[in-house]
Amino acid sequence: MKEKVSKRKSVFGPSKDEIWTQIAADIGGEFIEGSFWGKDVLIYKHGEWQILLDTYVVSTGTSSFPLTRMRAPFINKDGLYFKISREGFFSSIGKFFGMQDIEIGDPFFDKQFIIKGSDPEKIKLLLADDRIKGLCQTQPKIHLSIKDDEGWFGTDFPEGVDELYFECVGVIKETALLKALFGLFCLILQRLVQIDSAYADDPQVILK
Repeated sequence: MKEKVSKRKSVFGPSKDEIWTQIAADIGGEFIEGSFWGKDVLIYKHGEWQILLDTYVVSTGTSSFPLTRMRAPFINKDGLYFKISREGFFSSIGKFFGMQDIEIGDPFFDKQFIIKGSDPEKIKLLLADDRIKGLCQTQPKIHLSIKDDEGWFGTDFPEGVDELYFECVGVIKETALLKALFGLFCLILQRLVQIDSAYADDPQVILK
């Protein structure tokens, strides 16, 4: 049996659980296998914020596919919302209610990403941090946003609490990408406080 397992590892590489466990150890987080909600999660605490990495499956009726997501609830001070994606992701979706297309004045970044937000000046301030832009560029597939809740089957947020949210199709097992993603979340949360769009307090939310 051990020989079969080792052969499987040599063909497919380390499993998601092994990689995520090692990442948790490297960054000072915690990997929980089969958590309270029956799924594997990697939790990292940054200040008063809890950043949670997991996967979930979407079914289209005829097929299903996994997605990787990262979430971090926070207290939204001014109701700022945004969506950032690689060029092409939103091309067929059209306008989002209450949001407009934004260019931040960085031709290289503006060419790569579609940015939509509720307050263009605040979004420009957020993305004035070169470290945030750099970490966005490390992600080959990125759909990053601020969400106001998680819908019928997700966590119900109290008034004033939203979440920083990332998702992409597939299960991410690349260590460098995941560490960069945790770094990106930490920087964005800090930057939101700096631009007076978030409080650094504990949002008092437990994600499902």
